[in-house]
Amino acid sequence: MTCYPAPVLIEFACTLLVRSGLDRDMARTVAEVLLEGDLLGHTTHGLCLLALYLGELEKGAMAKTGKPRVVADFPAAVTWDGMRLPGPWLTVKAIELASARAKINGTCTVVIRRSHHIACLAAYLKRVTDAGLMVMLSASDPSVGGVAPHGGRRGLYTPNPIAAAWPTDGDPVMLDVSMSITSHSMIRRLHGEKRRLPGPWLIDTQGNATDDPAVMFADPPGALLPVGGLDHGHKGFALGLLVEALTGGLAGLGRADPTEGWAANICLQVYDPALFGGRDDFIRQTSWLANACRETPPRAGCERVRLPGEAGLRRREEQLANGVELYPSILPALAPWAEKWGVALPVGAVEQRD
Repeated sequence: MTCYPAPVLIEFACTLLVRSGLDRDMARTVAEVLLEGDLLGHTTHGLCLLALYLGELEKGAMAKTGKPRVVADFPAAVTWDGMRLPGPWLTVKAIELASARAKINGTCTVVIRRSHHIACLAAYLKRVTDAGLMVMLSASDPSVGGVAPHGGRRGLYTPNPIAAAWPTDGDPVMLDVSMSITSHSMIRRLHGEKRRLPGPWLIDTQGNATDDPAVMFADPPGALLPVGGLDHGHKGFALGLLVEALTGGLAGLGRADPTEGWAANICLQVYDPALFGGRDDFIRQTSWLANACRETPPRAGCERVRLPGEAGLRRREEQLANGVELYPSILPALAPWAEKWGVALPVGAVEQRD
């Protein structure tokens, strides 16, 4: 397999974005966030998205320069109109603001409406926990449906992921979970590769559960099932509605309004444990539970108990040291853009493995 040095991939992505007209500061941030998704193993939400973002820039659907408009600004509650600026850049700027204010107020929430897509939510978490803070992040796209409410058979809202992370005395605990069983990106990938899902994670228009991605491309289309599937999907449905309230609800702009294309509403919350029960006691509690989970005897078929984010962080370390393994379809999708803008495709090293 071919592995690519992380700095080479960041520079490649950044150059394509800049030549597509994106402000250089924004381009660098977008490139770093997309690569972070691949480093953590989220290959459907990393550089896989770059070709789509370049297409959005070309047709003017993603703003190339500017800044968010402040809708509301209170000490611990801020609302921005993202003006269709790149979601990764907006989210990083929101993290910087929320982190600074959380150190004063204990917490700060930044809600963004009319952002463009924000890529992999897990890609933002480590930069917050590295500062000793706790973070919760959720997103929805009011222009897209696809997930059926529990008991229904028509797609209505998006997978609505929730991500969160907090520090311990070792690695942080990091989670990034969609409120549907799978994502639109995974459906597109498997459909293009003529593969089926691992389980009956979709329903067709008659309400029958299926593992065939083709139902999402039928006319009329099928729908993604909420987390829990046909059996316990009421739980994923409820959490999906919670994300809608946190994002479109708090932003004051969402599914009840006309859409402008691929977008995101975002809710970011940062907490500073030092202003609650104290940082040391926070770490004592989170570390005790993390260690207790790891020491729990594993059931048959499991080597050991693994905490959320643990595998991704190990994968990140390995890929930073030895090169990034790109999903096979990523560079072919970017080749036309590289040719268009006169950018050489990245050169990697072939890694020999037994």
